Amino acid sequence: MKYLVVGLGNPGAEYAHTRHNIGFDVLDYTAAHIEAFFSSERYGHIARIKIRGKQVILLKPNTFMNLSGKAVNYWLQIEHIPIENMLVITDDIALPSGTIRIRLKGSDGGHNGLKSINETMNTTNYARLRFGVGNNFFKGQQADYVLSKWPEEEMKLVAERIALSSDAIRTFIAAGPVLAMNQFNTKQ
Repeated sequence: MKYLVVGLGNPGAEYAHTRHNIGFDVLDYTAAHIEAFFSSERYGHIARIKIRGKQVILLKPNTFMNLSGKAVNYWLQIEHIPIENMLVITDDIALPSGTIRIRLKGSDGGHNGLKSINETMNTTNYARLRFGVGNNFFKGQQADYVLSKWPEEEMKLVAERIALSSDAIRTFIAAGPVLAMNQFNTKQ
């Protein structure tokens, strides 16, 4: 049984460690803590790991956020992974900074990466881990906000929540989505 875990973000140094790239940061943390390494492959950077004997592909798309669905579709197809074995890590301005929520389906909520996946896969029925980045911006400043780096005063919380998100990924794969939701959606 294989799984695909997708961390949404944009490639390039200018986007590194921004709120919008939290998906990349969670996957980097997950891979580093088991000494796995990413390699550049078609449509993204891939790390292959095992969690409780299950094969897991960590994917950081290099297609930019607006075309994330292209990378997701390619890796699901080429690896013969059913969509129910996919988890997408994404930033979410509707949640306070550091809050994580696992959902098994849902709308894109205005997120271009999720919108691309929804349109490409023609479904909203896939699991996602939403990582709250807050909404401390003025009207019309959303893009600048999500593409900015975390403020120093939030870094400790963000680091703790990245580690918690990594634990949630392992639980999702090892024990299933319902247990992962019950265990991690209640932690604040």
